[in-house]
Parts: sequence; C-alpha cells; structure tokens
Amino acid sequence: MRAGPDQQALPLDWPQTDGDARFIVSEANREAFEHFRKWSLWPVKATILTGPRRSGRTLLARSFVERVGGRLLDDAQSRDETELFHAWNGAQESGRPLVMVAEAAPPAWTPALPDLKTRLAVTPVIRIDHPDDALFASLIQLLFADRGLHIPAEALRFMTERLHRDYWTAERAVEAVDRFAIAERARLSIPTIRRALMDARMIGEAA
Repeated sequence: MRAGPDQQALPLDWPQTDGDARFIVSEANREAFEHFRKWSLWPVKATILTGPRRSGRTLLARSFVERVGGRLLDDAQSRDETELFHAWNGAQESGRPLVMVAEAAPPAWTPALPDLKTRLAVTPVIRIDHPDDALFASLIQLLFADRGLHIPAEALRFMTERLHRDYWTAERAVEAVDRFAIAERARLSIPTIRRALMDARMIGEAA
C-alpha cells in the first residue's frame, strides 16, 4: 500500500518486522512517533503512552523498545505498583527506557503507592489520537489487503465518509463487508459495501 501525502513509512533504522510494517504515521500519531525518535531528550528514561485500543500503541512501543533495548509494560495501570516502581527505577539506573502503555495517564490514573505516584508525575505522557481522515482510509485499505482484497478508491471513499471514525469500527466494517461479499459472491463495489454495512447496522438506509 502506498502512503499518501500525510503519511510516512517507518524509517529504515526502525526494526523491520511484519508488525512494524503495519504502523502508518499520520497527524493522529505523529507526535507519539516523534517522541520515541527523540527519546534521548526525555527528562527521565520512562514514558507513558496512551490512546484508543487498536490504535497501534503497543505496536509502536514494542518497536521502540526492541530497537533501543528498553522495556515495555502493557496495561500498566493494571500492573502491580511495586513492579512498576522497580521498573521505573531500573530504567533510570540502566539507561534503558521504560514504556508504560496505559488506558489513561495521571491524574486519571492515580497509584496508591506514594513513591510510584511521585515518579509518574515527572514522567512524560504521550497520546495517540483517534484516526484522522488519512489514517482511517489507510487502515481500511490495509485491513482489506490483509484479506487479499483490493478496494476501489470510490468504494473506500464511500466507507470513510459514512462510518464512525475509530480504529475498532474500521476492523468491524472490513469484516462485515468481506463476509457479505463472500456470501453473495459479490465484488467490492459501492452497492455491495452499502448493503453489507446496512446489514451490520453500521450505516443507515439513507447513506
């Protein structure tokens, strides 16, 4: 899939694995992407990464820690606080950065352990936002490609203009269209997509 003008591929010095190739950079996640590229400027060797589920937050964090030899703690807000406390201290001592992926950042995430709370207060927080137009379209296109399908430009535009724009909706919509097209032995045309999304109650009859 070719990136559009508002996207960029991961740089060549980023670990090139199957998962990394799936991370598309747009304005929705560019700040987070640049934050990890400039990790030597972090005030402490730790960061908190938040964002919607299915947004690629863990993928980005894993790519980063693999490249620099750091440590990733996913669902950090649900982890044992003593574990987080020691991991944070260990990152400062070793110089190997810690990335904590969490549902929310302080003050919404308020640890009971005072020493951990103090450390999180000085830890940078970065967020991946809901997908913008460019990222939403590219994600739908990628999800169809995963299934060996090519979606025509006009059909892709039909979906992006009518669907609620979030990561989970993109996945549900592609699955609904694919299953409908297989059942009906239909190609990925606007009429097929409209019927599939209406059957899945993802768009109304007026769409």
